[in-house]
Amino acid sequence: MFQWVHQQTNRLTLFSGILLAIAFVSYFLHYHALQQSALITATIIAGVPIALKAYQSLCMKAFSIDLLVTIAVIAALFIGEYVESAVVTFLFLFGAYLEARTLKKTRSSIRELTEMAPQEAIVKRNGKELTVSVEEVEEGDRVIIRSGSKIPVDGSILTGAATLNEAAVTGESVPVKKKQNDNVFSGTMVDNGYIEMTAEKVGEDTTFAKIIELVEEAQESKSKTQQFLDKFANVYTPAVVVISALVFLITRDLHLAIIFLVVACPGALVIGAPVSNVAGIGNGAKKGVLVKGGDVMDRFSKVDTLVFDKTGTLTKGKPEVTDIKTFQGYGVNDVLRLVAIGETLSEHHLGQTIVTEAKKRELPMDSSPEDGEVIKGNGIRAIVEGTPLLVGNKALMKAEHLNIPNNVLEYAIMQEKKGNTAIYAAIHGEVVAVISIADQIREDAIPALHELRQHGIQKIVMLTGDNRHTAELVATTLGLDEFHAEQLPADKVAFINKLQKDGHIVAMAGDGINDAPAIATADIGVAMGEGGTDVSMETADLVLMADKLMQFSHAYSLSKATMRNMKQNMYFAVGIVFVLLLGVLMGGIHLASGMLIHEASVLLVILNAMRLTRYHRQPKTQEPPAVLQPA
Repeated sequence: MFQWVHQQTNRLTLFSGILLAIAFVSYFLHYHALQQSALITATIIAGVPIALKAYQSLCMKAFSIDLLVTIAVIAALFIGEYVESAVVTFLFLFGAYLEARTLKKTRSSIRELTEMAPQEAIVKRNGKELTVSVEEVEEGDRVIIRSGSKIPVDGSILTGAATLNEAAVTGESVPVKKKQNDNVFSGTMVDNGYIEMTAEKVGEDTTFAKIIELVEEAQESKSKTQQFLDKFANVYTPAVVVISALVFLITRDLHLAIIFLVVACPGALVIGAPVSNVAGIGNGAKKGVLVKGGDVMDRFSKVDTLVFDKTGTLTKGKPEVTDIKTFQGYGVNDVLRLVAIGETLSEHHLGQTIVTEAKKRELPMDSSPEDGEVIKGNGIRAIVEGTPLLVGNKALMKAEHLNIPNNVLEYAIMQEKKGNTAIYAAIHGEVVAVISIADQIREDAIPALHELRQHGIQKIVMLTGDNRHTAELVATTLGLDEFHAEQLPADKVAFINKLQKDGHIVAMAGDGINDAPAIATADIGVAMGEGGTDVSMETADLVLMADKLMQFSHAYSLSKATMRNMKQNMYFAVGIVFVLLLGVLMGGIHLASGMLIHEASVLLVILNAMRLTRYHRQPKTQEPPAVLQPA
């Protein structure tokens, strides 16, 4: 019964409207009996779904707006106000219909994301090409994607090259060229080209599936303001019933009490916060920014201090080996091969850079570390082909009590002053090589940080495990307030704790496993999605899918715009209730007009929130300072 009525609500609204029109015509034709019958029938038809929803709310021990309207309509029928009872029920249902239609538009981002999801894949099995459902693709499958097709799963390219539109994942519509060994993501489109790839993440594990899941969860979550309003509504609604009863007892005017009951409905107040959150989160999703809930928007808007990791966050995260210097008579390729095999243990950018360099030189890497350990923030310890190996920064060498000869140290410092990161390699407890790795600052780092300051950020700090010389060069280039080098994960956590104790609201941005503890500790954790690790993305409150710091700036200004929009809705809703109550006391507001104004206020609140779906951060006129990239 309940389900059938719910499904037929739109038709019942239409029938109610037709009956109202018949009653209106009957009034002018002086068919009084037909008019009365049409009004009563319209009231019953439109009133049934409202009453059923009120009953369902009461069963769940909740006092809804539907309950207020049901009480008011029954009372209006009791005193013979058939015009007002019919008009009120029709307006309430018609208003609910318009609200649903309008709210659907605010959720368009999730619908668009779902529509972008690929449905089929072409896989090569036993030498044959098969078209299968995307759910049937298995890890390790060889997947074929031709021009104009969507990539069905996450993986890496085996053969071929193509230009991809990655807007579905990153929010950036600029075509990206992909070649052999590059990673590609589900939901992205091959504009032109041909590739064959290995399926590495399938089903719900793909990046695109996680994006949809995160956006859905975020749109269902509530901000503190919304949680407060929900609790407020549960107290406010029964209070309105009690006050209406008191109005009747004092004035003995049942009509006035009914009007009070209708105009005091907190509809716009209750819906104002969630619709702003949904619209704001939807805007972020379209721009490649995943915001994990309304509460995140609330907290992010209050952030005054930003803490950044360096590698992969402020820099591109695509470092290259610039030099390898060996000592003690060791050959360059011999050391590089052993170190690269050891670094297969690590997900860190620098370790993977060494592995990439060894592959580029086509060095044999058939063996695996026999024993190994990743020392977070410092390096790795491993046994490769029976050789004890220690690879990492100067702090690791000191922690292992290894002596760094003066000539090795002088060379490393010279490389660091040039902007390189110096990685020490020790074999059998003796430092035998320094591998120099350089990374470039992101092109959008300077304007993004400049915009963030203009939007309200007071302090920007960099914490990095890298050496002091490289850190200072990057910090000076970007005009940061502070930098701290050679930081372990525990040091980053301690620094963020100190900032919080000093009264700062802190956002921490990073991309590696070693950043995850600091990301979790900060008031807002931000992860770089495209180049980041799964751990940092899962820990973070906010994910930048395109690894663009301009997305960070957009997200921050969007959070402030969302909270402004929410406050506008709240002030407007409260103001409308006061105006209506004042109108009732002055005799200028009646039951039907009160309901009309109430429904109009709800729609205006939704339309105001919908402006967030088209929000773009306002460019500032002041240009960022001109600075040079480090050499």
